[in-house]
Amino acid sequence: MPGRLVGDMDGFPEVQLPESRVLIIITGGTICMRRSEDGLVPAKGFLKAGLAPRPSFNDGSYPEPLEIVTDDKGTRKAVQSLRTPISTYDRRVRYSVLEFDELLDSSSIDAAGWDHIARTVYNNYQLFDGFVILHGTDSLAYTCSALSFMLQNLGKPVVLTGSQAPMMELQNDAQDNLLGSLIIAGHFMIPEVCLFFNFKLFRGNRTTKISAEEFDAFDSPNMAPLATISSLRTNVNWNLVYRPTIVNPLSLRTKLDTTHVACIRVFPGMKPEMMDAVLRLEGLKGLVLETFGAGNTPGGPNSAMTRILADAVKRGIVIVNVTQCLSGSVSPLYAPGTYLGRAGVVFGQDLTTEAALTKLAYLLSLPDATPEEVAKRMSVSIRGELTETSRTHFQHPKSGILTPELSSLTALGYAVQKGDLQNARDIIRGEPRWLLNDVDYNLNTPVHLAATGPNLDILRSFLSQGASVHLRNRSGHTPLFLAAAAGLKDHVEVLRDAGAHLHSDEMAAAKLHAETDGDAKIWELAGSRETG
Repeated sequence: MPGRLVGDMDGFPEVQLPESRVLIIITGGTICMRRSEDGLVPAKGFLKAGLAPRPSFNDGSYPEPLEIVTDDKGTRKAVQSLRTPISTYDRRVRYSVLEFDELLDSSSIDAAGWDHIARTVYNNYQLFDGFVILHGTDSLAYTCSALSFMLQNLGKPVVLTGSQAPMMELQNDAQDNLLGSLIIAGHFMIPEVCLFFNFKLFRGNRTTKISAEEFDAFDSPNMAPLATISSLRTNVNWNLVYRPTIVNPLSLRTKLDTTHVACIRVFPGMKPEMMDAVLRLEGLKGLVLETFGAGNTPGGPNSAMTRILADAVKRGIVIVNVTQCLSGSVSPLYAPGTYLGRAGVVFGQDLTTEAALTKLAYLLSLPDATPEEVAKRMSVSIRGELTETSRTHFQHPKSGILTPELSSLTALGYAVQKGDLQNARDIIRGEPRWLLNDVDYNLNTPVHLAATGPNLDILRSFLSQGASVHLRNRSGHTPLFLAAAAGLKDHVEVLRDAGAHLHSDEMAAAKLHAETDGDAKIWELAGSRETG
């Protein structure tokens, strides 16, 4: 899967690229509903009824089945796969569908449902290049936010979508939403939990539902879209894409039990006793407080409301202040907000309610979580869910330092080849685009080059800056495969520590190398014996 495809093929003959593999996970929702005597209900058989008959989703080649993992025991099942027609970017997307046994209306989703989705992604992570999750729209923003925290050190795209009208209805938005999600998951290495709707890709934990019936149903009020789809191309805002800087493989944090947190919206004339009643619920550990404007509540520093909130904080309840407004941020701009801050209430900055609630549940689920530590981390971005206002970000001048796209990538390639760590760092520092996931004509990223380069510290540096380990070059090879083929044990170990794994298409070649190259240990270290 290429990192940035637009413009990569300029001036070169058209060559079909290795197909990417995407798993579509169906949890339910309007998108897969059909009519019944009782109205619209979720229905099984979506691939056969909804996708196979549509030329945009099926090129008619009917490829061999793909294996999917169906449970936590690793049980595998061969299921039908389909292949899209070739895209603008000379690539086909091959995909399979995994339908949950019980399809849900999204209003019924809970922490157990989130666990089911997250585990399905985790169990199939090494078999697919990306994931598309079909979900009802009512709680879609909550699920996006929850999954963004649960899928730790995510290195592949996870795109959630749904629709306002079912795929089987004549007039619907389902086809465009699903096809757009499939194209993005199969073409662009955006290692985030995203929400795609109405030709726009959003960071999932920045979204909220803004309409119950319009096709333009979701928005990200405090952050621009990560990508937009036009008639000609997919425009990715690479400078906005979240890039993890902790070099670890994918891991899960489950059991985000939202029964221990609550959300309450203040209103004019609200009785303090109502707030006190909520804050004294048995087992309550956290509260999201939706306040006026920039974080204001009725009363002053010695009001009954403020005293009740301060007392709850002293009892160990974490209270997070977010705005009722669609856009904007909670800050100590006005006195009432400042009073709450002095009482121990956390400034939620520009968190959405959905992100605040799920982040609070996530932090409370961590081992040995204390109210003080949770409160501290609520105002710090951990998945790009809020805009931190307390940090100063260095920026280069906007003139006189930018080199052409190809020159920067070529210069970085030479630095890698020479093992010049400082020069490599200088090139990246002076290049405002996301250069580390850029590709040359052979679709080699800087990580591919560093995987066989002479300086291991360059590879570590790239990975620590969030460079993807999952992109494949024109030959279909990952950096891990190249490092193993070069016999570089230390490089293999660093890549594995960063979550790299051999792609399904590489396994046969890896096993052959292990048998014939006389260095079986390094291929075993790379994962040639793993079932994935």
